[in-house]
Amino acid sequence: MNMEASDFSFTPYAGARDMAEAINRGCDCRSLDPERLRQQLEAEPSLLGLAAEIGRSRPQLFSATAVFIAPATLAAMADLIGAVESVLTLPACQAIALDRAPPIARIALGPKSVFMGFDFHLGEAGPQLIEINTNAGGALLNGALARAQKACCEQIQPFLRPTAALGTLDQRWLDDFLADWSLQGRSGKPARVAIVDEHPTGQYLYPEFLLFRQLFRGAGIDAVICDPAELSFESGRLLHGGAPIDLVYNRLTDFYLQAPALAPLRAAYETGAVVLTPHPRAHALYADKRNLTVLSDAARLAELGVPQPLVDRLLAGVPRTVEVTPERAGALWAARRGLFFKPFAGFGSRATYRGDKLTQRVWQEILAGGYVAQDLALPSARRVAVDGQRSDLKLDVRAYAYAGAIRLVAARLYKGQTTNFRTPGGGFAPVFVATAGRLSG
Repeated sequence: MNMEASDFSFTPYAGARDMAEAINRGCDCRSLDPERLRQQLEAEPSLLGLAAEIGRSRPQLFSATAVFIAPATLAAMADLIGAVESVLTLPACQAIALDRAPPIARIALGPKSVFMGFDFHLGEAGPQLIEINTNAGGALLNGALARAQKACCEQIQPFLRPTAALGTLDQRWLDDFLADWSLQGRSGKPARVAIVDEHPTGQYLYPEFLLFRQLFRGAGIDAVICDPAELSFESGRLLHGGAPIDLVYNRLTDFYLQAPALAPLRAAYETGAVVLTPHPRAHALYADKRNLTVLSDAARLAELGVPQPLVDRLLAGVPRTVEVTPERAGALWAARRGLFFKPFAGFGSRATYRGDKLTQRVWQEILAGGYVAQDLALPSARRVAVDGQRSDLKLDVRAYAYAGAIRLVAARLYKGQTTNFRTPGGGFAPVFVATAGRLSG
């Protein structure tokens, strides 16, 4: 985790559309203060040593370089998320999504689902929504990272405007959990929460689980981190270690709780014995990538009765996406260099392929079913410096949201076909809003 401060280094970027791009492409200085980050990550005694452990075992988790976006970009992202929310909550649109999902997705207990992730690439046509995730990781880590920044020079100081009120952000996260708790008809607050994932200590984002545990405990809510196999369902209660669990923060990627080891959690959810967030219904309604085929299809949106201004907004911000079928095989293969192929039930960068890199073997796997083809929306770039060497990394931007409202915007810097945490100088990066002005160096 290369986080040393550097002298101000800015080279004007002639093609910049706005101040944000001018900084992203022309300034390679680092704004991360390692000591501030340590303080943010280790705010409680139980977390002492966490920063050092991350630096040892996850050296590319955090980038030392911030990303900047224009105010208009942030506004466009919020507008598009609102448009998506308006359409995906239409009964007719929900019927399309639920008809192709397992029966568990039809259970509607009330919660909205915490930590929706709307992932964007930024281009000349404005922010492009490339996918939606229902268990987006990294929110607490990115909140800590954003609070650990300092201006690398006085020229940058005016542009360090965060995308959220960082001082109250943790309370907002907690309030979202409590909102889902209330929406399922519960009063007060949960007595005990379980943060659940398979083999949690082996997960790359396990440090965040520790932060969530502390977030709950700091609010007077007992919290445990556990594998789903540690849960049992007895006498109408979900139990861990013999003690009841009231709410589960779900970090599983078995979105419909289908594995045998998830039977206790599934039973508790199906009977309403536990508040589960995020939940299977949210995955079906938002994160199944076949939903993007509706959001990017003018004719289908019109059939759903979506007002034309919303249709226009969606078509401008959601790359055209179609399901891969045998009937479309010839046309999609011919157009593959301008397409990105994604499993509609996958997550993150799992089994995704750029069309210009497809082999016939992979193409046959895609044709076997379970994929969508999305018009290629190229990521923008951020200049970084690592060990004195400058390079441009790809970036994508994630808006963490609840009920259609943005809570925080963060970025990921990387090299390669898809996002990863293996790139020197890459990883999670804070996002700041760069207003108009002059930058000299």
